[in-house]
Amino acid sequence: MKSFKFAAALMMAGVVTMGSAGVAQAQNYPHQPITIVVPYPPGGTNDIVARMLGKKLGEQMGQPVIVENRAGASGTMGAGTVARAPADGYTLLLITTGHTIHPALYPKLPYEMKTSFQPISKLTSGPMLVMVTPSLPVKNLQDLIALAKSKPGELNYGSAGNGSTTHLTTELIDSLAGIKMTHVPYKGSAPAMMDVMSGNAQVVLDLVFSAQPHVKSGKLKALAITGAKRSSILPNVPTVAESGIPGFEATVWNGLVAPAGTPKDVVTKLNAEIKKAMADPKFGDQLHAQGFDADWSTPEQLGTLVSSEMTRWGKVVKDTGTKLD
Repeated sequence: MKSFKFAAALMMAGVVTMGSAGVAQAQNYPHQPITIVVPYPPGGTNDIVARMLGKKLGEQMGQPVIVENRAGASGTMGAGTVARAPADGYTLLLITTGHTIHPALYPKLPYEMKTSFQPISKLTSGPMLVMVTPSLPVKNLQDLIALAKSKPGELNYGSAGNGSTTHLTTELIDSLAGIKMTHVPYKGSAPAMMDVMSGNAQVVLDLVFSAQPHVKSGKLKALAITGAKRSSILPNVPTVAESGIPGFEATVWNGLVAPAGTPKDVVTKLNAEIKKAMADPKFGDQLHAQGFDADWSTPEQLGTLVSSEMTRWGKVVKDTGTKLD
């Protein structure tokens, strides 16, 4: 009996010790540099957001926050690297809308989107513009839909690539509007927009920030915005919902996650620091200048978003028969 009590006491002491160690870890966090893995090439919008956030968090937390670009396989390679990293809060991953599309496209991924990661916070979100080549005889989205209905499959639309957010959002518009345009995938949004500017393709979607200089210069014609409300950058461009597809909304967003098993107190601290950064008006203005709105969330809200977006885009992939080349 005494032996049993002694063993139980040791076990309880171990639990207390481990609990204390976890609290101590959170209290001392961070005591070394933090790495944010961006699973895309440097220079893109997501990379810019990560570097801006990393600089801000570094100032707030007193430790350098390093951005590491691990591009490959549409963002899945870097995600797999973080999924296998130690769950200590020092290796984080920037995820995007695309990561909720990948499970429906890739038969095998080096991670499970819902269980391999611990959500921390949503970071930013922003809408896309529906644009056409200036020579196309349409003034608005209703005109484009009418023209596409009169010429099934004859209008080409460019995208950032097979399975990209711009690809599937255009397919969703096609489906809801009852039209059929022909998809032409490119290696990125820039070459897709260039071909639409030259008239080789007729329609393209891209982020407001990336697209608005071409719209203002007259090289592209903006018909509609995919967000729930109009953009302050291009206030005269109506939403898709205002343009004949009620309830339509599609935004590009990104967020921050850690490997599954990261201590709750560390996640709570990171989330609080991100909230503090997003609340800084100057930082918010810097993000807005990139075409994004600061969009902090709780870890639970980000987890819910990931799950709902996986369901939504998975259905679009299935309904449209989208496959990777």
